[in-house]
Amino acid sequence: MKALYFDGKDLKLVEHDKPKADDEAVVKVLLAGICGTDLEILKGYAGFRGVPGHEFVGVVEESKNPELVGKRVVGEINVGCDNCSYCRRNLERHCPNRTVLGIKNRDGAFAEYLSLPEKNLHIVPDNVSDVAAVFTEPLAACYEILEQTHIDPNWRVAIVGDGRLGNLIAQVISTICHEVHVYGKHRRKMDVLISLGLKCFHVSEAEEFGGYDLVVEASGNVSGLWTAIRLVKPRGIIVLKTTVAESVSMNLSPLVVNEVVLIGSRCGPFTPALRALSKKLVKVEQLVDAIYSLEEYQTAFRHAESKEGLKILLKP
Repeated sequence: MKALYFDGKDLKLVEHDKPKADDEAVVKVLLAGICGTDLEILKGYAGFRGVPGHEFVGVVEESKNPELVGKRVVGEINVGCDNCSYCRRNLERHCPNRTVLGIKNRDGAFAEYLSLPEKNLHIVPDNVSDVAAVFTEPLAACYEILEQTHIDPNWRVAIVGDGRLGNLIAQVISTICHEVHVYGKHRRKMDVLISLGLKCFHVSEAEEFGGYDLVVEASGNVSGLWTAIRLVKPRGIIVLKTTVAESVSMNLSPLVVNEVVLIGSRCGPFTPALRALSKKLVKVEQLVDAIYSLEEYQTAFRHAESKEGLKILLKP
């Protein structure tokens, strides 16, 4: 099969072995999304070698469960050992022996086929398009914030980052809270947010409009945490969503002095994400800039890396 393979230095289009069913389902990939984590992997994040990509929608081609064959699915990306204390609590994302689709010891979605355990797969509702379904995984990560923070509808909430993830987070939290502000610096991305009815500010205005109960950092930039610290009120909450390969030195004393709660957050529940897509609670299709073939991967990744770009999809 055709696949994009990262050898630790370069990403290349190669002929790769098609995954075997064994104890997992084999899925024919219809569409896959390029996200910030994929871009960081190409910079050395996680030390990954193999086929990247973890946001996808596909059709089950092989499975021991005949009811799954032919079904359109999306998939949770963490595969645990099923035996440790984390797996027993359905926290496979923290299993010390886990594999992660396209991120850790498991080939991912930038290929014609992938494999995942049947329990990781979720059937896509008929009224959700392929393009919308690709957003299930990042949208699930947004719903994880709700589970971690138990948001009060009266809270003032700020999102640092006007890109793909920041946009989704703002839309999700806006279904609960009335006052949600997005801080960004890219005119086009902010215009998209404004068209969705969200209020945006330039990051340079962070000092002026502080005092937020909850700040979600999703800028994809190491400077985003410092912006979040300036925005959060004493005893407020900061949720970190950005994963970057870069290291940074930072004065964290304001977190201590102001007794700020700092929460790391990744992955999330697929069920509410699919429900939101089915009920049109979140608008995602206007975030897609372009769809490229695997053969056009170089152009696709350049587009994904552009400052004004939003979502780029690959069609194997």
